Amino acid sequence: MASFQSNLNITFIGTATAILQIDGVTLITDPFFSPSGTEWDRGVIVLKNDIAPALGLQDLPVIDAVLLSHEDHPDNLDELGGRLLDGRKVLTTMDGAKKLAPRPGVRGMAPWETTSLQLGGRTFQVTATPCLHFPGGECTGFIITATWFGETGGLPNAIYFSGDTVYMEELVEMRNKFHISVALLNLGVASVPVGDPPLQITMDGKQAAKLFREIGADILVPMHYDGWGHFAEGGDQLAKVFASEGIEDKVCWLTPGASKKIF
Repeated sequence: MASFQSNLNITFIGTATAILQIDGVTLITDPFFSPSGTEWDRGVIVLKNDIAPALGLQDLPVIDAVLLSHEDHPDNLDELGGRLLDGRKVLTTMDGAKKLAPRPGVRGMAPWETTSLQLGGRTFQVTATPCLHFPGGECTGFIITATWFGETGGLPNAIYFSGDTVYMEELVEMRNKFHISVALLNLGVASVPVGDPPLQITMDGKQAAKLFREIGADILVPMHYDGWGHFAEGGDQLAKVFASEGIEDKVCWLTPGASKKIF
């Protein structure tokens, strides 16, 4: 039973980009705003999006902070999204903070490190979570807590954004310190043609269901599953997997461009 005591609205923009509005404070995840058909040659693969973001930069509300899982893949931070980093508070990886310097608002975080984020006259606590994404590259997820979110079973209620990762047993450790009220999970079975079979770099539906159950989360919000050629599992396939895993009643699907009240 969800016991989250604050207001949370999510607006899905596309890929891993979403606006989180929490009691008047606005965060954005992995900002991507390039038009449909844009290409990036990454050497081992050419990335191309075939779905335009639901909102443009000009459509955004005032953004208070950016949660950037990693800066080195254009489907998580493109040239247009990079404009949002200037003059704002940004949480990202340690390596990413170095590469994005000298922006004074950017802070790098190591796995399981916690920092305070002062926004809108309130103090949030943000904990970085480990990711297993592309070999040799850093990536991070985030757990957001605040005293006014309330507690469940003696643990602080929290919002979890996975970042790009496959399933990791280490992630289950979060259930010992947090009650995950809502888990935004980057899915799609993204892969790159490195090795045989190709290297999987984001979760599939079964991995998502397994992690969702093991961390004891209340609501699963799927993201990062449509619009790119290197994604192998779309929304219809995910829905079938979630039904077969018996969690379809816990899944909250987002309509691009529309604000969805979660709590």
